[in-house]
Amino acid sequence: MNTVTTMSAIGLGHFLTLGAALFALSIIGIFLNRKNLIVLLMAIELMLLAVNTNFVAFSYYLNDMNGQVFVFFILTVAAAESAIGLAILVLLFRNKSTIDVQELDALKG
Repeated sequence: MNTVTTMSAIGLGHFLTLGAALFALSIIGIFLNRKNLIVLLMAIELMLLAVNTNFVAFSYYLNDMNGQVFVFFILTVAAAESAIGLAILVLLFRNKSTIDVQELDALKG
């Protein structure tokens, strides 16, 4: 006999709450840390993962695979974006000897 009750089942609201909490945490990380470029990139990636969590949750509860397939494309683009961002960050650190956002004014006109 199955004794699983509805109180222990994880519903769509739980996943959406997790996604909202991750998204809010990333927004807080962006606003609190305006100096370190690596932490800013990590906060942006966390924001993207929060959105992906919502895509997967909606895809699962609607019995539609399109959201999950879309997440794979998003993760592929995010991996390429992270690699390019870190490569630019390494070059900036070699040239300026800092990753402080306030000090990186080389692109100002």
